[in-house]
Amino acid sequence: MPAWVVAGYEEYAKRMPRECSLSLREIPPGKRGKNADIDRAIAEEGQKMLAAIPAGDRVVALDLSGGEWSTPQLAQTLSHWLADGRNVSLLVGGPDGLAPSCLALADERWRLSALTFPHPLVRIVLAEQLYRAWGILHNHPYHR
Repeated sequence: MPAWVVAGYEEYAKRMPRECSLSLREIPPGKRGKNADIDRAIAEEGQKMLAAIPAGDRVVALDLSGGEWSTPQLAQTLSHWLADGRNVSLLVGGPDGLAPSCLALADERWRLSALTFPHPLVRIVLAEQLYRAWGILHNHPYHR
């Protein structure tokens, strides 16, 4: 990832308290090219993602079919996630989306936006919105 992506993500990740810390696991995308088998690439990405999810995690798939939440709604969702006591794995698919196996495992689906974002930007937006949601829950001035 470009340095600005790393810096942007790390800025928000370091602001998060220990009880709501962020940990990034990057899964390399499957091979794509002129004659690539896209379904196979998606399936391989899915297998790698599923293998990276710790047992017992709540799984949230970022997907166009998911619910689109306002920031206050995300704060309430984060509150429920924290009360649940499980870690949360947020799955962001490759350029062609998530594998059906990942969607099937998901406890819920979240549509980040109706807009299409480049994957590097999604990483930063997710971290920032989670920090903002945490700030709302704790009356932190950042949200204002």
